[in-house]
Amino acid sequence: MDKNLIGEGKFGEVYKGLLQDGMLVAIKKRPGAPTQEFIDEVRFLASIQHRNLVTLLGYCQENNLQFLIYEYIPNGSVSIHLYGPSQVSRQKLEFKHRLSIALGAAKGDPLQSLAHLHSLSPRVVHKDFKTANVLVDEDFIAKVADAGLRNFLGRTDVAGPSSQVTADEIFLAPEVKEFRRFSEKSDVYSFGVFLLELVSGREASSSPSPDSSQDLVELVQNSRDFSNLLKILDERLWSTFTNEGMEEFIQLIVRCLDPSSERRPSMSDVVTELDRTLDKEMNLTTVMGEGTPTVTLGSHLFRATK
Repeated sequence: MDKNLIGEGKFGEVYKGLLQDGMLVAIKKRPGAPTQEFIDEVRFLASIQHRNLVTLLGYCQENNLQFLIYEYIPNGSVSIHLYGPSQVSRQKLEFKHRLSIALGAAKGDPLQSLAHLHSLSPRVVHKDFKTANVLVDEDFIAKVADAGLRNFLGRTDVAGPSSQVTADEIFLAPEVKEFRRFSEKSDVYSFGVFLLELVSGREASSSPSPDSSQDLVELVQNSRDFSNLLKILDERLWSTFTNEGMEEFIQLIVRCLDPSSERRPSMSDVVTELDRTLDKEMNLTTVMGEGTPTVTLGSHLFRATK
């Protein structure tokens, strides 16, 4: 296998590359005849600049191959640090750290990433938001990858209703699975699944227990008992949160995962809720003697486990 091959996504194979100026990049490659539509789409997506979005640097079409060149993010995806091989990450992701990652993916500073996409004219819907597409840099600042990339893939990449839901399909809102109706609210649903994985530390397509036929999303949608939902929490989170903060966080997840798109909050509302919860959580845990009095998003929030 090519030693520079670092993964494979919906667009195609992903390679680690080096530009002439010494900049590390991630190069996505797939078969495809040259088209003007590809160029137009790339130019539009490359114009979207934000510190919490992975930057699309360029493109190439030659020899019936299409290439997209992105900035390289060294620490990989949040999914690796949540439920990847245990040896991959030695970072202890406490509750407020996961809230910070969620805020980076949702908002950023001073602009917004997902909420920023929804505010553009014309508006941009991510269409493929998932935990694997939230990357973290060397300072553990969250960056959202593949914004708008699904636009390159045509109309055949969304599976219809199925009794078996894959790890990727779990992020698709009901209206996307049934009608392929992407919108800002379908992004909010996907973000809710991301929050669920953040708090559970595992894939949302997994079952909450060996004897359950539900996945984690179905459990959240069907449960009316907050204490029942506490059972799915990542055990690594215990003693790192307040009950009030966790209850607010889980209530936000429930709202984002509402099967009705009309009842889901907007992304800007999600940002407001996360901001408020993180602020209270930092203040309360500091008063309780846990945490540090100075709040800094990024690497200074993290400490390695022994």
